[in-house]
Amino acid sequence: MSNKLKPLEPPDSIHYQAAIGWLELGDMVSANDELDEISPEKRVHPAVLFLRSQIYFKARKWEMVAEISEALTKLLPEAPEVWTDFAYAARRKTGGSISEAKEILLEAEPKFPREYIFPYNLACYFSQLHQFEEAEKWFKRAMTIDEKTVKQTAIDDPDLIPLWDSMSGTLWKKT
Repeated sequence: MSNKLKPLEPPDSIHYQAAIGWLELGDMVSANDELDEISPEKRVHPAVLFLRSQIYFKARKWEMVAEISEALTKLLPEAPEVWTDFAYAARRKTGGSISEAKEILLEAEPKFPREYIFPYNLACYFSQLHQFEEAEKWFKRAMTIDEKTVKQTAIDDPDLIPLWDSMSGTLWKKT
């Protein structure tokens, strides 16, 4: 998250920190209740919105995550996590799709050339769409950014199974 944000001040900062604590404990209801105690004008602060999206993320309320994350892509376009959360939720929300998630990441990826998660997730999305040449291209790009993490993540990722299956019998090896 951006360090350029004006910090919250007490008592709002106290409720914000308490919400983080509740979220870390896995109590989304109490975390959300704490955010509701923040003054109405500060509830739209990007840090508060991001934390609320994380609460909804853990609660698997994808429509809410998508809505908040989309707003955050405009408020914090330099924050990679808002883009990845937006794509993740866009895939899972009611009426969402892999294609929608893919388009979000294709828009954001050029802004984050050193973040492996964008090409990695694009490889997953293209794999699920059975567009294997594109999936392989994005997977290789992710590997050039962070080979160790990509290898560890990819080994058990069900989104990549179609890609691996498409390569069986080739000289290309799952790394």
